[in-house]
Amino acid sequence: MEKQVLYNDNMHFEHQKWKGEIAFWKDELKSFNIRLNELITRWANKEVLAQIGHYQNQFIVHGGVIEDLLETIEQHETRMAVQSQAGTDVLDTQLSKTHIEFRDQMETQREIYAELKKSFFRFLEKYL
Repeated sequence: MEKQVLYNDNMHFEHQKWKGEIAFWKDELKSFNIRLNELITRWANKEVLAQIGHYQNQFIVHGGVIEDLLETIEQHETRMAVQSQAGTDVLDTQLSKTHIEFRDQMETQREIYAELKKSFFRFLEKYL
């Protein structure tokens, strides 16, 4: 199996792409919470209010995940900057492994978030 060589410039580019995607998620969560607030004013049904609470909690959890993802990107960027200052462009094995694992984590989070959105949109169709 051939080893993949990861360069700082390429990983920085991927980090910027992820940060843009995460910023979009943050904006979406704001608008989703606005929708939930609209529903709170329209419904007194305990079942509907329980579902609203469920989505509020899910959005809070996802917001926390977003912050964790951003922090991980920043930590990786810092480690890359230190390496660049030392005059090395190719990442060491551990940093490469960390980046690839984070790439997998981003893919998993995309799937989780897409499923949450799909479920939320079905909920909105029913009650908004």
